[in-house]
Amino acid sequence: MTNPITNLNRRNWLRSGVATAAALLAAGSTALPTATAAEAPDDDGPVITNRRIRQSVMGWCFKPMGSVELAKHCQQIGIEAIEGIPASDYPAVTKLGMKISLTGSHGFAKGPLDPDNHAMVEAKLREGIDQAVQFGAPNVITFTGMTKTGISEQAAFKNCVDCWKRVVPYAEEKGVGIVLEHLNTRDDSHPMKGHPGYWGDDLALCADLIKAVDSPQFKLLFDIYHVQIMHGDLIRNIRQYHPIVGHYHTAGNPGRKELDETQEIFYPPVIRAIVETGYKGYLAQEFIPTWDDPVAALRHAAKVCDV
Repeated sequence: MTNPITNLNRRNWLRSGVATAAALLAAGSTALPTATAAEAPDDDGPVITNRRIRQSVMGWCFKPMGSVELAKHCQQIGIEAIEGIPASDYPAVTKLGMKISLTGSHGFAKGPLDPDNHAMVEAKLREGIDQAVQFGAPNVITFTGMTKTGISEQAAFKNCVDCWKRVVPYAEEKGVGIVLEHLNTRDDSHPMKGHPGYWGDDLALCADLIKAVDSPQFKLLFDIYHVQIMHGDLIRNIRQYHPIVGHYHTAGNPGRKELDETQEIFYPPVIRAIVETGYKGYLAQEFIPTWDDPVAALRHAAKVCDV
């Protein structure tokens, strides 16, 4: 196991370097062109035909569209599952034949790094596990929470692991996975595009947390958008961390936009790299649409990822 304290020290060094780099880039940046509805499938039939990777969609990105309406569009596209919707919508969505790919829990702001949150985190995770069992979802999501004055890096690490270890036996008993999401702390332009102050912003740290919990039911949520911002080198990171990955998210960067030509991530080889690892779980589309037609944007993303 990699020494977690070494990675914590490395993290502090990276934070200072990232902040300097971000300031330099901001000073010399130029505006990117606004995304337009580029080449997108224009009929109502399915665009997912290869099905080498199972696709899902993140419901919050497509508000104010309701969960049932979004689910119906997903069925036409060939997307098989949905997540990030109110639990109260699970019955209606699954009645349509859609699957739930991930259930919610305690949110990213208040997490287990603070012992004051432990009772709430454990209760919310158990609730999410129960919902996963009821609706056939493979995983429930968790987060580290935001940094807090007075809690050291070492204490935050121990607090997180201690809390998750109390819940993991229940997840193992129920056959449900818990996935820890890595988030970026660099983008402060929108509350859902970046999360300044989030503690779990380093992949190596998240990997050490997962190793310390030491359960096959506790894995990494590898968000391609967040990893690109914090680390880059996507394909190498996918290959390195795939043994502990339990879920993937997508989005274009910069701006958490469509998976189109206005952003820096070229998704087909990234998705092929995931497929080549033997991954059998879900990949959820979690971009915020900017095209006039958000359904066309979703159809386009689904096609791009259907490698």
